Amino acid sequence: MSDYLVIVESPTKAKTIERYLGKKYTVKASMGHVRDLPKSQMGVDINDGYTPKYITIRGKGQVIKELKTAAKKAKKVFLAADPDREGEAIAWHLANMLDLDIHSDCRVVFHEITKDAIKQSFQQPRSINMNLVDAQQARRVLDRLVGYNISPLLWKKVKKGLSAGRVQSVALRLIIDREKEIRQFQPEEYWTIQAKFQKGKETFAASFYGVDGEKLELKTEADVKEVLARLNGRAFTVKTVTKRERRRSPVPPFTTSSLQQEAARKLNFRTKKTMMVAQQLYEGIDLGGEGTVGLITYMRTDSTRIAETAQQEAAAYIEATFGAQYVHQEKRKEKKSTNAQDAHEAIRPTSAFRDPDKVKPYLTRDQFRLYKLIWERFIASQMAAAVLDTMSVELENNGVLFRASGSKVKFPGFMKVYIEGTDDQTEEQDRLLPDLEEGEAVESEMIEPKQHFTQPPPRYTEARLVKTLEELGIGRPSTYAPTLDTIQKRNYVVLENKRFVPTELGEIVVELILEFFPEIIDVEFTAKMEKELDEIEEGKVEWIKVVDEFYREFEKRLKVAEKEMREVEIKDEPAGIDCDVCGSPMVYKMGRFGKFIACSNFPECRHTKPIVKEIGVKCPKCHEGNIVERNSKRKRVFYGCDRFPECDFVSWDKPLARPCPKCGGLLVEKKLKKGVQVQCTACDYEEQPEA
Repeated sequence: MSDYLVIVESPTKAKTIERYLGKKYTVKASMGHVRDLPKSQMGVDINDGYTPKYITIRGKGQVIKELKTAAKKAKKVFLAADPDREGEAIAWHLANMLDLDIHSDCRVVFHEITKDAIKQSFQQPRSINMNLVDAQQARRVLDRLVGYNISPLLWKKVKKGLSAGRVQSVALRLIIDREKEIRQFQPEEYWTIQAKFQKGKETFAASFYGVDGEKLELKTEADVKEVLARLNGRAFTVKTVTKRERRRSPVPPFTTSSLQQEAARKLNFRTKKTMMVAQQLYEGIDLGGEGTVGLITYMRTDSTRIAETAQQEAAAYIEATFGAQYVHQEKRKEKKSTNAQDAHEAIRPTSAFRDPDKVKPYLTRDQFRLYKLIWERFIASQMAAAVLDTMSVELENNGVLFRASGSKVKFPGFMKVYIEGTDDQTEEQDRLLPDLEEGEAVESEMIEPKQHFTQPPPRYTEARLVKTLEELGIGRPSTYAPTLDTIQKRNYVVLENKRFVPTELGEIVVELILEFFPEIIDVEFTAKMEKELDEIEEGKVEWIKVVDEFYREFEKRLKVAEKEMREVEIKDEPAGIDCDVCGSPMVYKMGRFGKFIACSNFPECRHTKPIVKEIGVKCPKCHEGNIVERNSKRKRVFYGCDRFPECDFVSWDKPLARPCPKCGGLLVEKKLKKGVQVQCTACDYEEQPEA
């Protein structure tokens, strides 16, 4: 019989921890939550202080039975769920089910699954933190009150299977607001003038800046002609030369949000996948002779704080690998966002000396790539700043000014290990200028004016949406992945070219919520609710008070909505073809895996067809047919006229509905490594790639 029982959430975690604790400890897994609100009813007693009615989660009976048997045999039970609100709530539910005293020292928390961290945590057990539990309960109750009141209304007024939630509704609104901006966007013309200059055998590029010392924007071709008319030959004088040294500091180690964003940019990971792989790295990987080891610290955090011991270990690794000059000497000021919770460290490797190549043989491809990203970011964050020599020059010809700048890495510092990605996929490169002196002459080799048009704001990628939600204080690190998953499952949005596009259904739902429950979808209101949940966690406010203040107003709106919300009939859209089986018209339907074509005579006729997707573009060749998306035999997407074989128009690049603003020709979206670029098929017009 073991003296002590330890309960964690997952079997992988249990296996790793049991190895560290020794024979006196038995470690079992609860497999996540054991109790929750019932799915079949509200489960919150509004008249009795919003008391939640918890029930055992279906299928967990055997797990609970085993835990109760093991608890009776043990001298002491330790609850070692994850170190956050959700983990604290799991511990509290387990304590209630196993008749443990929540005020006893039954709770252990650790930020990383390593031998030292585990042993240290068991030397400092504590009681269950009811402030954390209450913050989790408040979120759960609020979400239930919103979801289980608004969702039935949407079922009745729109269609069955819809849902509304606090965070998902705001995320959906952001996507729809962005779509409206794109629809209303009017492109504006502007011009640039690029030039190439020569000094001896060296050439360098410069851009037009202004005239007579003043910055000038070129809006029309006439503006360009006016500037070019002022030029007096090809000789330019170097008016000013500015040389300086610039220091560039590394970015801090990862938080949950920044990890999700960077994994999307650099690894092409979806948010859900990033969290799943990070969980595997945290819970433990079998490293052969070393056994099962947790490779990273806890992956749900919005703090960039690093433990002193981890900083020291990183410094030792950096000095041994790169030299003492690469170690960051002074303490960096930690940037904290106003809504950051500082209970945990940032996401980092559990050992700086466990470099990615050492553990690569034991990891899957995805585990290795994510671990490498986390390891490199952390090591770089502890390294010295990079030093760049920069040079900027102004060149003048009869009052017309061009500017050029260049930089050279003098000391790479942290850049030797890692450089943060950007949403527009741009990279910093060395751009060297020749040695230039004020007053000397250089010749222009080429001066090229170029017409451009302003671009609409880009649609949200998962990374960009996560970043926006975080900046607005909406949701918490643990909520982003399930939120983005839900709005896609409900068919409120679809992903096109890895960007969110709202559906008609999504727009209808947001319109109704905006009309009857504006605070649910209000960014500031939702951010305020998050702050109040934080205040519950800090013990500054009672959770029931927060819920009651929200519900009293919400209930009034609910009564109005039940009376006044109009029914919205989403009619099945005619597919424009007849059923091959019974001859009835076919219609578009929405299923679990997206849209399909079905017979309108259902259930008498159950004939269905996959959709040949129309993209809303008339055929540029025959001008009669519509362009549709098709798949080649090798499943590669291409575009062709729906009048095939009468019309043989085909294109690998996606045609766009809007004409080229320069010549009126066909615009297509060309997929590049750096994103999607819009190009004209008839002239040289192109737009900057969209990341």
